[in-house]
Amino acid sequence: MVRIATFNVNSVKARLPNLLAWLKAETPDVVLLQEIKCVDEAFPALEIEELGYQVAVHGQKTYNGVAILSRLPLEDITPRLPGATGSEDDEPDAQARYIEALVDGKVRVCCLYLPNGNPITEDRKFGYKLRWMDKLIDRARVLLETYPDLPVVIAGDYNVCPTDDDVYDPKGWKDDALCRPETRQRFRALLHMGYTDALRAVTKAPGVYTFWDYQAGAWQKDNGLRIDHLLLNPAAADKLMTAGVDRKPRGEQKASDHTPTWVELACNAQTS
Repeated sequence: MVRIATFNVNSVKARLPNLLAWLKAETPDVVLLQEIKCVDEAFPALEIEELGYQVAVHGQKTYNGVAILSRLPLEDITPRLPGATGSEDDEPDAQARYIEALVDGKVRVCCLYLPNGNPITEDRKFGYKLRWMDKLIDRARVLLETYPDLPVVIAGDYNVCPTDDDVYDPKGWKDDALCRPETRQRFRALLHMGYTDALRAVTKAPGVYTFWDYQAGAWQKDNGLRIDHLLLNPAAADKLMTAGVDRKPRGEQKASDHTPTWVELACNAQTS
């Protein structure tokens, strides 16, 4: 079994004690981090490596940034989403939002931090989100064609509420970039292509959230959104054992506004 989690930490430096405590308590095999908000050289690799993880980082000063932590061997590490421009201004590779790697020769993981897209009135924001999603769809198709028998997990902060069941106030959020029909259509395109929403494969329950804003007592009121997802290609879906959301980290002091969500696959991986 291999346990893969995705976690938007909202600054790895600010959340490092929480992250380390969670890694020690839960010992996931692979962790996909988003919004690390630091350049590669400033990532706290030593502290994480002391817990037995190999680290692959694609960072950026102050904003964005993604990383893969793995207790299993990493190879074929590839940063940047093929074909995606780096920013709303089309500056190549200005935004660090994607990293991909092969884990132990058994599963390919893709870690993404999809653009938020607000306000929707600005093509610089919302148009960029949609174009980025189109490039993600292109990459997802290539992965299906290139690795038909290898489990592939495309996971991270999608900044998408796929349905009204994934947002506490559908009416109030209907015009937000996370819930717009154009956004949801592109997410559905991934599912129609053959990818499985891991969490929805094990539960159809509404009100299962992965994000709660810091404002207006959202956490205390459970006013949440499900925007962090793990999508599985058919080979990975065939090995799906279970999936879930770990709410505990969101209740800690100085918590990220996201919490981890995870999947277990029957890949017979052995940690080193």
